[in-house]
Parts: sequence; C-alpha cells; structure tokens
Amino acid sequence: MSMKIAPIKRTLQAAWKRAVQTARLCCGVPDYDVYVKHLREHHPERTVPSYAEFFRERQVARYKGTGGRCC
Repeated sequence: MSMKIAPIKRTLQAAWKRAVQTARLCCGVPDYDVYVKHLREHHPERTVPSYAEFFRERQVARYKGTGGRCC
C-alpha cells in the first residue's frame, strides 16, 4: 500500500511547489532558486545573497521603481 502512496506524495509536493512559485510570481517575487542559478551561470563574480536579502531587494525593486532585469 505504501508503494502507491509515494508517487502520490511526490505529485502533491511538486504541485504545491508550483503553486507557491506561481503565487510568488503573481506578487512580483521571482523564484529564488532560478535567481541563484542565473547568478551562478551569468554572473559568477557576484556573491549569492541569502533568501532574506534577495526578497528585500526584490521588494525595493518592485515598489520603488529601481529594478528591472540585469540581463
């Protein structure tokens, strides 16, 4: 019985992660994991901020009109 539950649990976890990501994007907060991947691939000289720093920077960029894309 537990063998049938494991795939369902993984499916629900993936759906939840996608729902959270969608909600964050609707509020103007990009996905942190995607941001970190972008930094490492395109800006290796920059340090990766903590999630709190990332979130704070995204809020400032959204509400004070200072932001945009780096690339």
